[in-house]
Amino acid sequence: MDCIFCKIARNEIKTEYVYEDSEVIAFNDIKPQAPAHIIVIPRKHIEKPDDLNKDNSRIMQKLYNAALKIVELKKLTTDGYRVVLNCGKNAGQEVAHIHMHILGGRKFAWPPG
Repeated sequence: MDCIFCKIARNEIKTEYVYEDSEVIAFNDIKPQAPAHIIVIPRKHIEKPDDLNKDNSRIMQKLYNAALKIVELKKLTTDGYRVVLNCGKNAGQEVAHIHMHILGGRKFAWPPG
């Protein structure tokens, strides 16, 4: 698969992981939108949230559990943080591999876009 996130997960593109386990990895975004901007992905390729089903949906729990560990590690819980999951181009999904953004370290506005 030619997906950049799959290449990162397979270590074909060297990236320093913020977190990793057998199913999930996380790394700093290359175009950060906040002082802390971390991408959390499953090692297995799933293109977008719409592709979740009864056979693979447990990965969302794994991604969120990893996010909780990361926000503790990065000490983002005191002032708050944002977790974002985009689905499709109009929502801002630039890489066709399901992923969460963890953003923190500054104040955020609402609505976001």
